[in-house]
Amino acid sequence: MTGIKYKAPGMCPVCGHSLNISRLTCTHCATKIEGEFSSCKFCQLPAEQLEFIEVFIKCRGNIKDVEKELGISYPTVRGRLDGVIQALGYKVEKADPQEESDRRQEILAALERGEITSQEAARLLKKTAK
Repeated sequence: MTGIKYKAPGMCPVCGHSLNISRLTCTHCATKIEGEFSSCKFCQLPAEQLEFIEVFIKCRGNIKDVEKELGISYPTVRGRLDGVIQALGYKVEKADPQEESDRRQEILAALERGEITSQEAARLLKKTAK
């Protein structure tokens, strides 16, 4: 099984806490270094969030382009972006009332156009109300 590389898990499968890297190996000379090394914040994100970040960066943060690339609505892009921000350990700032109202209208419009399911709309509306 030489040459097969697996993605290191970012969270402990037993207790859910973060994992430390304890051994590093050089791919050229096989030198091994042991100790306690932390992984990067991005390495701890699930694959779905990493894929989203990749598209977001590719689109230079343009939410409209992310919508087109992923085939999802504006509220879904914002929700996924907020999820990544929270997963990285940052607080998502609460929007002002007008922005919240606009977001609710966008969610309902996306539902009406069939871009999101009623379950997703309900989840997004609940998230907006928090």
